[in-house]
Amino acid sequence: MSEVAKPERVVTACLVIIGNEILSGRTRDANLPFLATELNRIGVRLMECRVVPDIESAIVETINEVRRKFDYVFTTGGIGPTHDDITADAIARAFGVGISEHPDAVDRLTRYYADPALFTPPRRRMARIPHGATLVDNPVSVAPGFRMENVFTFAGVPMIVEGMFHAMKHELVGGRPLLSRTIRCSQPEGFIAEKLGAVQQRHPDTEIGSYPAFRGGKPSVSLIIRGTDPARVQAAFDDLIGALIELNAEPEEIPVS
Repeated sequence: MSEVAKPERVVTACLVIIGNEILSGRTRDANLPFLATELNRIGVRLMECRVVPDIESAIVETINEVRRKFDYVFTTGGIGPTHDDITADAIARAFGVGISEHPDAVDRLTRYYADPALFTPPRRRMARIPHGATLVDNPVSVAPGFRMENVFTFAGVPMIVEGMFHAMKHELVGGRPLLSRTIRCSQPEGFIAEKLGAVQQRHPDTEIGSYPAFRGGKPSVSLIIRGTDPARVQAAFDDLIGALIELNAEPEEIPVS
């Protein structure tokens, strides 16, 4: 009697974007696409994103929910030198620990600013780290992020987020990366929906997403097949191409850029 293969475990993550400027529309977030792409490369699936205001109770409640639900949590924003940078305090409260200046963080910032007059009290706030957390290097502007168990806290500036992520990604343990193939066709969703659903049913171990658009004023659909097994992704791809040819939908593969 052959053994039944166990379902592959998916390593999951959640991004918590913190900041009133995001919710007001004043600032457009650029960190979500970067983190989603980079996490997938190491086999960690970004499953959810939350955007919360600069309100400590909201941050605490969100962190305590998602850190129990996902393997990894990443936060961006709210660890700078101003009065509304409250993320570090909120993380400490979420974990039920104190917060104070971290000696190594103070040392890094002292050396970075060199002139004591430049190392002002507001800038010194960036050395406050929840007790028990480990520092995350910041190769751009020195002020560190930190890790508290499975929660990684980054700054909000995209360049700094990228630097912090690359400095700590070796700490993450992922599964198999999610592969994708994209097909574009010349028929609207309503026309291909029935055959598309049938293909999805025949390939339940892949995800097939449908994304409508207009090209040259005419309806068009991009179909994205995702999965972790190259052979199964290929099988779904071939099946879908065949179904679209039957519909005269002029399918074409869009190469990954």
